[in-house]
Amino acid sequence: MIRGKDALLLDGECGLCNKVAIFVNKRKSLKKEIDYLSIESEEAQELIAKFTVKQKNADTVYLIRNGKPYIRSAAGIRILLYLKWYYAIWYPICWLFPLPLRDIVYRIIAINRHRFFKKPDVCLFKK
Repeated sequence: MIRGKDALLLDGECGLCNKVAIFVNKRKSLKKEIDYLSIESEEAQELIAKFTVKQKNADTVYLIRNGKPYIRSAAGIRILLYLKWYYAIWYPICWLFPLPLRDIVYRIIAINRHRFFKKPDVCLFKK
């Protein structure tokens, strides 16, 4: 955790990641605290260095929630818990889909994200 907050580590060169950070920030519950960091930042790299080998090599989005790291679709689904209630209610529904299926969909989106989302001129969460 960074400064006592949970953290979402995203690709600072990715237009989709930038849009996700903006989306989450605008719709975040007032009771929830989360930091956004670019994976390329020194602070994020220090956090990633503490992960398991599998997690370090994942090259994906990371969510550190209550000190525990989550990757890929597991991170994406848990982001719903930071949002206002009408988004957070989707959390249990998303868990109905098996992890392998969720991660396949996640990987397809991740592979094609640069094709569909333009690189941001300025990354809003890069530190």
